[in-house]
Amino acid sequence: MAMTPHVLIVAGSDSSGGAGIARDIETVSAFGLRSCLAVTAVTVQTHAAVERINQMPPELIAAQMRAAFAANPVATVKIGMLGTAAAIEAVSSVLAANRYVPVVLDPVLAASSGRVLLEDDALDALRRDLMPVCRLVTPNLLELAMLTGSDSASDEESACLQGEELSRTAATGVLVKGGHAQGAYAVDMLLQPNRPAIRFEAPRLDRGMRGTGCMLSSAIAALLALGASPEDSVRSAKQYVFDIIARLK
Repeated sequence: MAMTPHVLIVAGSDSSGGAGIARDIETVSAFGLRSCLAVTAVTVQTHAAVERINQMPPELIAAQMRAAFAANPVATVKIGMLGTAAAIEAVSSVLAANRYVPVVLDPVLAASSGRVLLEDDALDALRRDLMPVCRLVTPNLLELAMLTGSDSASDEESACLQGEELSRTAATGVLVKGGHAQGAYAVDMLLQPNRPAIRFEAPRLDRGMRGTGCMLSSAIAALLALGASPEDSVRSAKQYVFDIIARLK
């Protein structure tokens, strides 16, 4: 069992099962891989609201990560909700000792209901300490605006410029997700240092689902673990999420 490639999921729990670790494990399993875990927070939430958040102590988060690395062949790391600057610093310290493992960061800043999930003083730590050790960061348009200190992008060109800025300053790949934009097609853009932008589009579906950001980033992490390139990982992960949403009734 331990020889199967594992994705280390560093994220918060969601008691409704709609997002967070539950979605991550489900997605990684769909690609034939196993998960190991570092729980960053326990939340009480429904599909409509986050009612309570209990943050894990930073050292406990780091200890979980070290144990996961010691126990399993970790091929990639997927990071979701972190919550505090201290948690970010703890996670970054463990990753610094395991630099050979690709990291996918879904910068969870707020829940779908609007509840803030990352403290204000943690944004700088996210950009300074964590993003530079990541292979890919996957912000939606609101998260991208917050990470670049900009207004939310009003069109594809401005979103691309913001993504390029974040990729350059954080020295990492950035996947700008266009799910919150308007138009007949949902367009995502992959920006990587010193490489041209790559555009992915799919028809915009007229139905909603919680946890799609978790699913996309976990699928990318699973595909990277299987040896796919970042471009192919994004393309296949986007198709995976599209197919699941398309099957909703």
